[in-house]
Parts: sequence; C-alpha cells; structure tokens
Amino acid sequence: MKFHWLATVVAGAAMFGSAVHADQLDDIKKKGELVVGVLGTDEPNSYIDPKTRELVGYEVDLGRAVAQKLGVKPVFKQITLAARIPELQQGHIDLLAASLTHNKEREAQIDFSVTTYVTSQQVMVKASSPVKDVPELAGKRVATAKGSSMEVNIRKAVPTVNVISFDTSPQALIAMQQGKAVAFVNEDMSLARALVEMGSQRKDYRLLPSTISTESIALGIKKGEAGFKKAVDDTLRELESNGKAQGLYEQYFGSKSALKMGARRFKMDSDQITE
Repeated sequence: MKFHWLATVVAGAAMFGSAVHADQLDDIKKKGELVVGVLGTDEPNSYIDPKTRELVGYEVDLGRAVAQKLGVKPVFKQITLAARIPELQQGHIDLLAASLTHNKEREAQIDFSVTTYVTSQQVMVKASSPVKDVPELAGKRVATAKGSSMEVNIRKAVPTVNVISFDTSPQALIAMQQGKAVAFVNEDMSLARALVEMGSQRKDYRLLPSTISTESIALGIKKGEAGFKKAVDDTLRELESNGKAQGLYEQYFGSKSALKMGARRFKMDSDQITE
C-alpha cells in the first residue's frame, strides 16, 4: 500500500514537471531569447539589406516587437518554405514569421496568431506570351516555390497545370525568365517587388488579370501553447491600437515603400482563415 502511494506521488510529480516544462512562454523567458524562423529571401517580409548586410523586413519587425514585449532578445533563424512547419514542431524555433498562410489544413498542425497581412496570389508571364488569363495555363509549365500555398492553389485553379517547384521564389522567377516555364506564381507583394527590381525591363513582363487566391498571413505558433499565443496576439493587437501596425505597412508596402501597394486591407486584431 505504501509503495503504491509513493508511486502515485512520483507519477504525479513527473506529470506536474512535464506540464511546467511544456509552458513555452516560461521557457522563452528563462532562456532570455525568442528564436524566430524567417525566410530571409522574401523582401519586404524578411531580407538582407544590401547596404548594411543586416536582416530586415516587415515580419522581422513583428518578431522584434514580440521579443520586446516578452523582454527577451530576438534571434532570427533563416529557414526554407518547406521546412517552416517541421522546424516549429520540432522546437528548433519558437515563432514562425515566414509568409505563412493561415488555413484549415495547417490548423491541424500548428496554431496561428491574429492576421498580420492579407495578400492575393497572381501569375506573371512574359509580355510576349500568348497566355491571356489563368485558365489558359492548362497543360503548361508554371514555376513557383516548393512547399508554398501557391503550389497548391495554382493546381486548384488549373487542375492540369504542370507545376515546377523550386526551393525559393527567386529561383522560380528566374526559371520563368529563362523559358523553363511559361508563368510564375507568387503573392502580390512579391510580384510588385520583382517588377520594381526589374527596372526598365519590367515592360517585358505582365500579370494575368485573375487572382488564384486571397490569403490570410499570420505568425505560426507551436500547437497548444495558449500562454505564448496570447502574448503574441496581445503584441500584435497593441501594434494595431497604437498605430504602429499602419506605420509598418506604409514603410514596407505603402506610400513610403517602393511597392506603393495602396491602402491596407486588414487589421491585426482578428483571425482570418483562408478557405
């Protein structure tokens, strides 16, 4: 009887210790740093500034804001599109800030913050291409990033399309430019940036009129970490309420940016799930 009681106490203590350890927010504060997974090749979300050689961008600033709210040091880890969710699930990063679409399929794997951006996905072709709109891509080769929602959505829009996937979006764009594919699929902000970077050569490319999807972007959080999710959401809602969210949008996408993408169509105060 005494042994049974002791075993029960030990088991209960072990379960309690495990529960404490499972509190990610507490762990982050104890280690004094927040590890944020970013793409690093996705201007204006996360990219290396060519002048300073430092990592900058919209999602980088969101990661910094969360770290500041928690009183810890932000540490950024560059990851690939395909590795985003596995890196989070395996505990290699604490927070995903990597152009992550919030959809129902991914909700089974991870949790999400409130919406941080709303984007549409479009298709770029050469100006000389006979393709006039998305349905005409049937049976044709289209380039996009591996492990992205663009890869999924272009197949939904055109079931017979031949998708050629690359590790990064810039690689997929180059493939289209080199004639390895007739079209390139990406998010509107990335396409706008690509056209700006082309300079005088932008006249050689155009966007097809139809969008293939509208996507809600959010930060990714490990499943079941309610305390950490609340801290992240509180940070983003505070940025919205004090006007800093609008300032970040103008800096990276709006009037103060090279993209000049127009008025912001979202607020960082609620969850918007991509169907």
